[in-house]
Amino acid sequence: MSEECTHNCSTCNKNCSSRDLREQPHSMSSVKKVIGIVSGKGGVGKSLVTSLLSVIMKRRGYNSAILDADITGPSIPKVFGMNKEKAMGDENGIYPVRTATGIDMMSVNLLLEDETEPVIWRGPVIAGTVKQFWTDVIWSDIDWMFVDMPPGTGDVPLTVFQSLPVDGIIVVTSPQELVSMIVGKAVKMANKMDIPVLGLVENMSYFKCPDCGKEHKIYGDSHIEEVAAQYGIENIARLPIDPKLAAACDKGAIELFDGEWLDAIADMLEKL
Repeated sequence: MSEECTHNCSTCNKNCSSRDLREQPHSMSSVKKVIGIVSGKGGVGKSLVTSLLSVIMKRRGYNSAILDADITGPSIPKVFGMNKEKAMGDENGIYPVRTATGIDMMSVNLLLEDETEPVIWRGPVIAGTVKQFWTDVIWSDIDWMFVDMPPGTGDVPLTVFQSLPVDGIIVVTSPQELVSMIVGKAVKMANKMDIPVLGLVENMSYFKCPDCGKEHKIYGDSHIEEVAAQYGIENIARLPIDPKLAAACDKGAIELFDGEWLDAIADMLEKL
């Protein structure tokens, strides 16, 4: 630390080991654990994993919440059937919307009059909005907050890693060989930011025939174990291609899903 340090990182352009850019949550908030759900590329099921984990932890008796940091592609409200509900606020701050089973969430779609209206904002504005979802929203008595981040290693993931007290991330991928390189980018970014990589979830891993029970690898052989070993990730899980699960998402009924695919990841989280 420099002898001239003012202990105010927000006004400093030095890059020192003691630098802390984390934003303070709302004074009325209480959040115990923050888990980021990330992916190196889009379309692999990151929002699905975020939703499923929040539902699983709620079923286990915890208060769970979702901070939808995917500002330009906010799908979380639709998955939970929150198409008409809007976030409200008063002089104290903004209140998250609560789902049917009691999961708190905040998403930009909960602030727009029309959920189909595009968010055409530049990076700094998007990053600032994500910060406000942490600093201005009143998250009351939350045990597990899951942050659904946009794909890649750009402004928003960097903002989340720097501004929020992230306890670890879960990386979502798919079976194609290309993803081993994409996963590497996400893992290495987390390592540079000193964020633990807690698990790896492979979505669309297989399709199980409802007639014969045989598993078919629609997108090729799985590489999840190889990738996990390459980057020292101990906890892995596989999500199948399941028409019933897809239908539940389309109908906004994700809280009614039936499946044990992510239970091992949830078990790991409980041990943190």
